[in-house]
Amino acid sequence: MEIGNKIKQLRVQAGLTQEQLAVKLGISAQSVSKWETAVTMPDITLLPPLANELGVSIDELFDLTIEQKLHRIERRIDIEEEFSPAVFHEYETFLKNQLVDDPKNSKLYSLLGQLYHHRMLSDARKVSKYARHAIMLRPEMKECQYLLQKADGASIWDWNVSNHTSVINFYKSVIENDHIDPKTPLPYYEVMDNLIADHRTDEAAEYLSIYQTLPAHKPFLVPVYQASIALAEYDEPKADAIMQDAETKFGDNSGFLFEKAQYHARKCEYDKAIHYYDLSWELDKKPRYTDALEAIAIIYEIKGEKTKALEAYDRMIQCIKEEWNYTDDDAAVIEVEREKKRLLSE
Repeated sequence: MEIGNKIKQLRVQAGLTQEQLAVKLGISAQSVSKWETAVTMPDITLLPPLANELGVSIDELFDLTIEQKLHRIERRIDIEEEFSPAVFHEYETFLKNQLVDDPKNSKLYSLLGQLYHHRMLSDARKVSKYARHAIMLRPEMKECQYLLQKADGASIWDWNVSNHTSVINFYKSVIENDHIDPKTPLPYYEVMDNLIADHRTDEAAEYLSIYQTLPAHKPFLVPVYQASIALAEYDEPKADAIMQDAETKFGDNSGFLFEKAQYHARKCEYDKAIHYYDLSWELDKKPRYTDALEAIAIIYEIKGEKTKALEAYDRMIQCIKEEWNYTDDDAAVIEVEREKKRLLSE
């Protein structure tokens, strides 16, 4: 149904004349008439109050298909920094209702997870803000230290809290229950990353040996994981030798160069890390993700070179706008601008 007919149908159901609806929206009755006869479309700024007066969501107003609604939710999660409670509830209810009819739809579960994660990130920024204020006033407030650990991902000293056993066991079960052919390598990355983080290197090596047999595995990642395992076993010379040998084979691969940059960053070899992040960035295909530039900005901040850090953030913004077509109002740009502002204030 065209939006003009939809507006007319909903207006009649709401018991409103064109004049009454126009008064509520602060426009002329002629404007409403033009909408309903498809002469013009409502201005985007009028959509929220229009939907509210007609008692529907904006998605319902446009009579979108289920797939269109799912795409809209995904897109808004990607570009908007925070949802109002009403929008969050609308999307939450819609996705859960769809699951009733289609309980094996992985896309619905994924979007629900993304929706809650979107709210979690928004809330985490507020947690961090207020916890930091409290700590500045009273550094002895232990509960706020804990909040900062959860909100900002700060290191946790207690092993019983910081170990990754739960997620390791989960991904082990994912691998065991993966009966799809060919098998995906993604759960292997997760289980190996977390095993290495916990220094459970024997298990990590076992999963690496299986990973190498998967048709979809990335050959350049094999030496990267071998070197990471060696580092986790405190054998830095062995790890260095593995990475040096791998560079002769994969030195023109942007993915390997990014991992080599990560390797040096973890060892606090910052100049080398910046060098390889830049190389990986230049070789990567457009549109490019900004992980390498973000890492460069962080390294320069660690080194106390704020001007260069700000330059890296500016490169991020340029990429986000030019290669991904985001605007100043999109969450990705706002997040980088927030980091620049923080850095300047410090």
